[in-house]
Amino acid sequence: MKTIIEPFRIKSVEPIRFTTKVERIEIIKTAGYNPFLIHADDVLIDLLTDSGTSAMSAQQWAGIMQGDESYAGSRSFFRFEAAIKKITGLKYIIPTHQGRAAEKIIFSITGGEGKFFPNNTHFDTTRANIEFSGAEAHDFLNEIGKHPEIRADFKGDMDVEKLEKFIIEKGKENIPMVMITITNNSGGGQPVSMKNIRDVKEVCKKYNLPLFIDACRFAENAYFIKMREKGFENKSVLEISQEIFSYADGVTMSAKKDALVNIGGFLALNDEELAMKCRNLLIVTEGFPTYGGLAGRDLEAVAQGLEEVVDEHYLQYRIRSVEYLGEKLVNAGVPIIEPPGGHAIYIDAKRFLPDVPPEQFPGQSVTCELYIEGGIRGCEIGSVMFGKYDAAGKLTPPPMELVRLAIPRRVYTQSHIDFVSEVIIEVYNNRKKLKGYEITYQAPMLRHFTAQFKPLD
Repeated sequence: MKTIIEPFRIKSVEPIRFTTKVERIEIIKTAGYNPFLIHADDVLIDLLTDSGTSAMSAQQWAGIMQGDESYAGSRSFFRFEAAIKKITGLKYIIPTHQGRAAEKIIFSITGGEGKFFPNNTHFDTTRANIEFSGAEAHDFLNEIGKHPEIRADFKGDMDVEKLEKFIIEKGKENIPMVMITITNNSGGGQPVSMKNIRDVKEVCKKYNLPLFIDACRFAENAYFIKMREKGFENKSVLEISQEIFSYADGVTMSAKKDALVNIGGFLALNDEELAMKCRNLLIVTEGFPTYGGLAGRDLEAVAQGLEEVVDEHYLQYRIRSVEYLGEKLVNAGVPIIEPPGGHAIYIDAKRFLPDVPPEQFPGQSVTCELYIEGGIRGCEIGSVMFGKYDAAGKLTPPPMELVRLAIPRRVYTQSHIDFVSEVIIEVYNNRKKLKGYEITYQAPMLRHFTAQFKPLD
């Protein structure tokens, strides 16, 4: 196979500031050993998140200039609405400034004490918004998805049998909706099969429950279905996406991922009464229903991005770029979630640092060392982000201790990725020197954003 090239030309560049290892040791210490608290100018390669970090296209920047900033009835909203309806087929489109705002609205209305929300795996803000309402978030990842070293096509699938048992146990009247996150971010960016989506929908129909999809990375998921699931090889990514959403009663999306923009999101619904309640809350918290916390120019950029993201040349390049990094790491013995997902490489910190227990946060240790060694900023997805504590204060760790290296879209070149692999391999080869960490400060919710740490002796 010939080299898969970037399906774009670079028109504008942004300089990177280089730092020394000595400087970085002091920088991360000052930041309380939390990469979220490092000044972005002090980061060489920023893989903290793929959310809002994409490079926008010339057509998107042209849309920025054409944005209609009318308070009500903006033509940019109607283009935004049409683009989302084309993909999802849902009736009521509600713009929000990002995905967590859509989550806040929907869970404020449907959540509350005694309510339960099942998902394949909730991500951090989804879980936080559910729990903030007083409800409980429960994950039902299929068994193979919990084993990073095992390769399988659809490790993001929901365990349908456990889902149905949960519905029977808790009572369908206490479950406002069933959710599926595509791709499964907390589960390693792994895709969900169309068969699994159909099977979950059948369970929802059986118990008369709505199915909602967290669609942040729907196009990447659709491309995996095209490549891996029998019967879809001759369908376009758009057609596959449309089938995915045909099973949904509602959608939340952070447009900062697969809509290729720096800000934006939406809530899409078929239930008119629920849509009315959501719009009323939107007006109080976000803005008028035809802008919802966004400028007209942002609405234009989202609409254009949704057209570009289903381009299969782009998706082939996107998925292959991540796979390329994964192959280099696996060949060097670095333990990752296999196969690589669509938007990120997930280092398996349990196998990377087997002598560092969960209560000493092995993922945080790896994350800090990647910054010190090469100025690479990643994100711990393990006991810092998802750890729970019992009444005695003992940590209940999540199933996996991971370090996510999320690749921004259309931002870094192959040489950047080669550099990233060299740094990771260097850290892995010197892993015996790494220490655990303890928390010195934490917030009561979403602590990973602002927590501070110190290395253990």
